[in-house]
Amino acid sequence: VRADLMTQAGAALAADGADIFIMAAATSSGAAVMASSPLAHLVPNIVMNALVLEACLDAGVQKYCFLSSNTVYPPGDTPMREENATGEFFDAYEVVAGMKYYSETMAKLFSSKADRAMQVLIVRPGNLYGPHDKFSEGKSKVIPALIRRAVNKETPFTVWGDGQDIKDFLYIDDFVEGLLMTLRLDGQFEVINLASGNSVRLQEVIEKILALSQHSHVKVTYDKSKPSMIPVRRIDVSQASERLGWVAKVDMKEGLSRTIDWYLASTQG
Repeated sequence: VRADLMTQAGAALAADGADIFIMAAATSSGAAVMASSPLAHLVPNIVMNALVLEACLDAGVQKYCFLSSNTVYPPGDTPMREENATGEFFDAYEVVAGMKYYSETMAKLFSSKADRAMQVLIVRPGNLYGPHDKFSEGKSKVIPALIRRAVNKETPFTVWGDGQDIKDFLYIDDFVEGLLMTLRLDGQFEVINLASGNSVRLQEVIEKILALSQHSHVKVTYDKSKPSMIPVRRIDVSQASERLGWVAKVDMKEGLSRTIDWYLASTQG
């Protein structure tokens, strides 16, 4: 179905007849929009998440799965476990992280305070990338934005920040496999991380993208005056490994290669 989840009727249409509902819908953007218009995604996402939760409860959905974010974890260089979310966020991501954290809280209330039992599963992914991502300027996040610019042989090649940010990037196929496996969890309220467990420095990612795009001769410059991401994000995936037997299989080079190949095929016909 096609439905407007910002309306009660649209949310009800989407939830109708579902046993399991995976809430993957959201409004999102890159760092530029978050820096210039930090409230842009607050109201739309809160409204959407609230309406869909209510619609799922009314429709008799048995399990509601909410795709949250690793931004809900506080700043720090230690691997973040599921219980480490405290309501403290990295300053530049306060609105987005706060929205996700509040949406998690709403979902938890629906699992415990509603007049009937609805299981709730919160999934906190690493930084996802891969085919079918948003590659357009202004909407793309870091990896698709870098791929678009590298494939287009952009010169000069200027990167926001200093390139030293450390992130946990997860290829989309690995994520989807892990997401489907999490649906086996049978608790009333569950939270689980799905990430690679191997964080990398952004500078290394840039070098790989440029090499795979045959644009490695270009000089990379860093604009430290521009907004950057959370400086260090490491994610503990021991629960996913122990409880689901899930581990990420696609390494960074292979994932980037597949993504670049898809982007070339989709843009060059």
